[in-house]
Amino acid sequence: MRTLLTASLVALSLSPCAASAQMRPMSDAELSTVSGQGLFTVSNSSYSGFDFTRIGLDADVSLNANFANMRLGEYTYAPRNGSGADLDIGALRFGRTDASAAQRLVQITNPYFEFVYKNTAAGGGSQREIVGMRLGFDGISGDIGMKIATLSGSMRIDAGAAGVIDSMNDAGGGKRWDGTCTGCTPLANVGGVTAGDANGPSRDFWIAILKQPVTFQAAAGMPAPTEAQAGIWLNWRDRLTALNLTGTVPANNAAGH
Repeated sequence: MRTLLTASLVALSLSPCAASAQMRPMSDAELSTVSGQGLFTVSNSSYSGFDFTRIGLDADVSLNANFANMRLGEYTYAPRNGSGADLDIGALRFGRTDASAAQRLVQITNPYFEFVYKNTAAGGGSQREIVGMRLGFDGISGDIGMKIATLSGSMRIDAGAAGVIDSMNDAGGGKRWDGTCTGCTPLANVGGVTAGDANGPSRDFWIAILKQPVTFQAAAGMPAPTEAQAGIWLNWRDRLTALNLTGTVPANNAAGH
C-alpha cells in the first residue's frame, strides 16, 4: 500500500497537466454493487443494575510485543497488600522467537473498550456516572510469556499433570493473590501460557478498571464471569495451557536479533 501510494504521488507530480475530478450521482444499479463496513462498532446494553457502552474494533490483529515491569492499581489494600499493586507483572510477551515462525505472532480478534455507568441517586435516576471500563478481546490465540508476582483477578491455567492453577481457589478470592496455594503448583512456576486450543481461541480475556464491584455479562457460549472487584481486575480463564512449569519466560527478540 505504501509503495502504491508513493508511485501514485510521483506519477501525479510528473504529469504535464493538472488532474481534476467531479462528483456525480450513482445509479441504483451502481449502488447495488457497492458494500462496506465501518471499522468501529458501538453497542449499548444493561445488566445487573449497570449500563454498558462497548466500542469494538471489528478487525483481526496479529501482534508481537513485549512489556516489562507492569504495575497497575497501586494503592493500600489492608486485608492483603501483596506487592502493593493489583497487577504486578515482571514480563508479558505476546509471541516468541525461540520456536516456529507461526509462534512469533499472537492472533487477536475484535479488541474492544467497554464503559460502565450507573444512575446516581442525587440526580433522581436521570444522571449517570462512570463506574469504570474494561479492555478486552473477543478472541486471543498463541503463546504468551509471562511472569506474574501479584494478581487481582480470575485466572485459570491447565498445568497438565500438575493439575489446575486457579485464582478462585485462593482464600482471598483472587484479590492481590501472590500465586501460592495449598496442594497446587504456584503461579510463579508458570513461564507462559498457550491461549486457545483445537476448539478455537481463548474467549474471555479482559482487564477492568473499576470504582466498585461489577458483574459483566458472559460472552456467547461462556459461563458467567466472576464478579470483578474494585481496582484493577484481570479475567482470563478460557482455554489456557501452561507453556512450562519452570518459570522460564520464552524469548521474544526483535527481528534479526
